[in-house]
Amino acid sequence: QVQLVESGGGLVQAGGSLRLSCAASGRTFSRFAMGWFRQAPGKEREFVAGVNYNGGSTRYADSVKGRFTISRDNAKNTVYLQMNSLKPEDTAVYYCTARPSLNTAATAEAYDYWGQGTQVTVSS
Repeated sequence: QVQLVESGGGLVQAGGSLRLSCAASGRTFSRFAMGWFRQAPGKEREFVAGVNYNGGSTRYADSVKGRFTISRDNAKNTVYLQMNSLKPEDTAVYYCTARPSLNTAATAEAYDYWGQGTQVTVSS
């Protein structure tokens, strides 16, 4: 089992920044690829960013490329999502995810563990 706890969400104005954190406990963190998904009201959950087991490879949704950065610190069992130049359309609940694989994936079905989510609201 892996437990994931997100933090860092909140209310920010358009153009601002937030950093989300996800603390993992349980199994060996460095054996898991990690990801961030988001879900806006009335919309399906969508992939945001993923990072492989050692942080050497990342992938992003086109909608966040150049604005968001995913990273991980295996010594702290934590994954981060730095969000810059935020837009109102980034408003959603953001979920941290983990999969028992060295490599990341962009589909929700590929991930076995999910956090409870943290709300991000971007005002215009």
